Amino acid sequence: MTQHSVVSHEEWVEARKAFLAKEKEFSRLRENISQARRDLPWERVDADYVFTGPDGEEKLSDLFAGQSQLIVYHFMYGADWEAGCKSCSYMADHFNPAIVHLNARGISMVAASNAPLDKLDTFKARMGWSFKWVSSMGSMFNRDYSVSFTQEEIDSGAVYYNYKDQSFPMSEAPGVSVFFKDDDSAIYHTYSAYARGLDPMLTAYQYMDLAPKGRDEAELPYSMAWVTHHDSYD
Repeated sequence: MTQHSVVSHEEWVEARKAFLAKEKEFSRLRENISQARRDLPWERVDADYVFTGPDGEEKLSDLFAGQSQLIVYHFMYGADWEAGCKSCSYMADHFNPAIVHLNARGISMVAASNAPLDKLDTFKARMGWSFKWVSSMGSMFNRDYSVSFTQEEIDSGAVYYNYKDQSFPMSEAPGVSVFFKDDDSAIYHTYSAYARGLDPMLTAYQYMDLAPKGRDEAELPYSMAWVTHHDSYD
């Protein structure tokens, strides 16, 4: 950082204007990609998934809560875990402020995990979250959307995640899946993203990218190694 270039104000403005052209190019590309995402084909959801939520058993259709669109965040929380994934918790810290605005645009958002509801409720209270979080235990939801794996799959090094077979060290993985319900109550799966595809939803990272040191993770054993539950930082 101490070796960084320092120039006059006039030179700084010229450099900033040149970079602004690249930012505008990126913004246009992002808009094109967003439209292409919306143009992807859909697949009908015929499985009758049942979750355990605050009001007891709830089907996938119930999670729409009167909206036509649904975003489900696949929160890593195994049935035998004592706490939710630290990185997923980092992600979930951004949910509450956003959901009220999503609701205003016809979108419902929930988190779903392969853990008992009482564990989810206890951890949710600890974190001070109020978003809806349901248990997918007992259903094939996590398996069908490629975020829960058997020990045999992990040991084989051939877990199917992020649309390819790969090694993965844990029984649960992060992701987001999006659904649409039409006027006849038919449900369609429109999109899912995993791994680095979740990065745009991490608002704190977007702010870090503006700062001189950026995410400052190059010397860490892995990205996000610094992340912990928000009540556990020094």
